[in-house]
Amino acid sequence: MLTLAQIMKRLRAAARPDQLEGMARYGINPRNRLGVSMPELRALAKAVGKDHRLALQLWDSGIPDARILASIVDEPEEVTEAQMETWARGLDSWDVCDQVCLNLFDKTPFAPRKIARWAGRQEEFVKRAAFSLIACLAWHDKKAADSRFLSFLPLIRSGATDERNLVKKAVSWALRHIGKRNLNLRRAALQTAGELQALDSKSARWIAAQAHRELQSEAVRKRLRKQQPSPG
Repeated sequence: MLTLAQIMKRLRAAARPDQLEGMARYGINPRNRLGVSMPELRALAKAVGKDHRLALQLWDSGIPDARILASIVDEPEEVTEAQMETWARGLDSWDVCDQVCLNLFDKTPFAPRKIARWAGRQEEFVKRAAFSLIACLAWHDKKAADSRFLSFLPLIRSGATDERNLVKKAVSWALRHIGKRNLNLRRAALQTAGELQALDSKSARWIAAQAHRELQSEAVRKRLRKQQPSPG
């Protein structure tokens, strides 16, 4: 079993400082970052295995690469709402935010409740986490009823007028992923996009345009039609 010191040593050995400038151009916060690639992080996570205590220690290091690793090796059944709140408040880069939602938060039973709470928060990355979580649930939770995602649409309507780029993009991601689940949710997402289009908000209109472009595409319509059960 790898110790925290051994893991940190491996992370530093895989550092790519030459990549940090390019990452910053994509809006990724380079502070304290090693620049370890995602394939390297996933390979290391496989070697580490699942370990809740170690995940907490990795998060407390404050190193973004270690925090992404923490989200992969943590055990969802051990995660508490208090931990989710602490981690959300500590987010300071969109990539860590999205990875934590994708790898861990969406697998906890608290995700829907945190979405409802975080969507109304003012902190940029906490609010982004709410909508990233919606997108992740829409992508991963194949068994969830349509009603769950319909309940998120009012949050999307409210969040769509936030002009901050990182929030706006997450709201767009959430709406489009809801609409790609099935034909019923596609109709609901397009109706929401129509409502956003009518708002006096550049952000809301941009989100509406993105949703219309993707959800009206032939590729999406063809895939969703294939999901429909055959008559008879």
